[in-house]
Amino acid sequence: METTIKQDRIGARVPHEVYETLCRAAELTGATVNQFLVQSALKEAQAVIEREELIRLSSRDWNWLLDLLENPSEPNANLKAAMTRYQNAKLNDADSSFNWEP
Repeated sequence: METTIKQDRIGARVPHEVYETLCRAAELTGATVNQFLVQSALKEAQAVIEREELIRLSSRDWNWLLDLLENPSEPNANLKAAMTRYQNAKLNDADSSFNWEP
């Protein structure tokens, strides 16, 4: 049984100077312009995703965070009030979901 890999097409119109630069770079790397574009775009896309989804901490900050997680401080009055409001809101939402009428 032969498996088929779905492929999509990407096209772009660029100024001639940009095209020439891309052709030159592709040639220098031994790739076609298409291969060069896909490889370059994929590398940049992965960098953007990593930058937006990962949080990097220094060793000092990592140790500080671990210490806070292992030894949390007592909630202050503002946090206690926020927790109470949140619990009340959850209860109100749960109650309203049972009063649904078609």
